[in-house]
Amino acid sequence: MLKEIQAILTRSSATIWQDIAGGTALMVVLFAGLHLPGLI
Repeated sequence: MLKEIQAILTRSSATIWQDIAGGTALMVVLFAGLHLPGLI
């Protein structure tokens, strides 16, 4: 199973970083959206 995960990561290494960046951006927007009404 570890070899399969390693093969998947090597095949899709470019898109993994884009997915991580997109997920992080979504979390930042969600966090800001939930906390912004409390500040205004």
